[in-house]
Amino acid sequence: MTSLATTIVEEIKPMGHSSIAAKVGLALALAAFADWLFYGQRIGLSLSLFTIALAGVSALFNHAALDSRRALIGSAILVTGLVPAIEELNTLSFLVLAASLAIALLLVTNAETTGLADRVRALRNFVLLGPFRFFLDAPQALNASAFTRGFALWLLPATLSTVFIALFAAANPVIEQWVSLLNPKLIFEYVSIPRVLFWAMMLALVWPFIHVRWRRRKIIVATEADAVEPPPPTPLVSPEFVGPSTILRSLILFNLLFAAQSILDGIYLWGHLALPDNLTYAAYAHRGAYPLIATALLAAVFVLVTMRPGGPAEKSKVIRPLVYVWVGQNVLLVASSILRLDLYVDIYMLTYWRIAAFIWMGLVALGLILIVARIVLNRSNQWLVGVNLIAPAIVLYACSLVNFDAFIADYNVAHSKEASGKGVQIDMNYLLTLGPQALPAIDKAIMLRPGNPESCLVSRRDRLVEQQRQDLAWRSWGFRNWRLRHRLDTQATSQSAG
Repeated sequence: MTSLATTIVEEIKPMGHSSIAAKVGLALALAAFADWLFYGQRIGLSLSLFTIALAGVSALFNHAALDSRRALIGSAILVTGLVPAIEELNTLSFLVLAASLAIALLLVTNAETTGLADRVRALRNFVLLGPFRFFLDAPQALNASAFTRGFALWLLPATLSTVFIALFAAANPVIEQWVSLLNPKLIFEYVSIPRVLFWAMMLALVWPFIHVRWRRRKIIVATEADAVEPPPPTPLVSPEFVGPSTILRSLILFNLLFAAQSILDGIYLWGHLALPDNLTYAAYAHRGAYPLIATALLAAVFVLVTMRPGGPAEKSKVIRPLVYVWVGQNVLLVASSILRLDLYVDIYMLTYWRIAAFIWMGLVALGLILIVARIVLNRSNQWLVGVNLIAPAIVLYACSLVNFDAFIADYNVAHSKEASGKGVQIDMNYLLTLGPQALPAIDKAIMLRPGNPESCLVSRRDRLVEQQRQDLAWRSWGFRNWRLRHRLDTQATSQSAG
């Protein structure tokens, strides 16, 4: 008989017989201990004390997986990691401590993983997936399957909807006023939202050390006669958590929330309806641009994770149209962000960062459109990544040919209060920082100012002229500098003729 090598991905579950309820209780106790040590306090030795307590609780619940040799090695690694943190807690010592704690846990509780690649893979899964397991495992303590399933179905939609509402409130003063009408101060009079979030974060961080689960590859050699179909791997997350039902609920909620934001933008931003009292168009425009881009990026990540090629969600005739509508609303959201930034630039002038924001928003919109193209054309995520790498490369190449210094300077002078009668006054200090390419615009700005220019302004301009003259030497010659020299000569000739 021919031997068959079968690779099975199996999950090494926690050793020991402790119930989920007991683990949840100890996790809450550790969160309370962290609250007492860290919340509102300066962190130093307290982090080392908490690490020791976490290691002790982890050993208590996973004692069946321990042996003396690996326990000694793990303890030595942990002590080694504690030394820099006790000496001085900084970013590097914190990273060393976190790494030593994770490595010690791996060595002590996962004896089957021996190769370097397997250990790196196990640590990667532990760091990336571990913090999300508490909210999936904790409902098991209630021993109510219906509640657990309902919780899993609505956890993701409710959580992301809350995040989107918070971003919309940060971006839109009107939505912020609506949220304030709920008067959360009365609801949470005795509850601190930051402290609740702190507890949730601590529970997510300590849970992987208490309820330890590792994944590894196991090779089983079997004969052809007795080869059997390997059991399916245990999923990392509950099927309901990212299944079609959860995705459908999420998309319905998200489309409703985004529709409300789009309607408000249509009324106030595109329709120019009068804003509520104490709100200006400048504030409305400035607050919205960047939070809305963050919203669009989060939406793109959600679509990429849930609409994987060949998955059940992508094949659904109900989910696909909802995805198209939602991505379309995100593109509209990016367009609103661009318009908001344009309105802000009209009032407060142009800078390098604002140009970069325009370019970034355009790339985000293109990325959203390409996501739809991937779904419609049935392409792979590798194709999507490749196209999204080509687009920034083309944009960066085009930007290398653009004279942004001259463009910014000319725009700011042309749209200044001195030249157009609206906007803000010319910021001469900023123009001078743009370098010699801003000289034509600087000369126009000097002419627009009444009276003789200040001596310091003239001297700084002369330094730019000298710098431009040096740039024309053959070693530093550039076609852009040559064009600038020609433009300055033409401008001086026209002024002398006038």
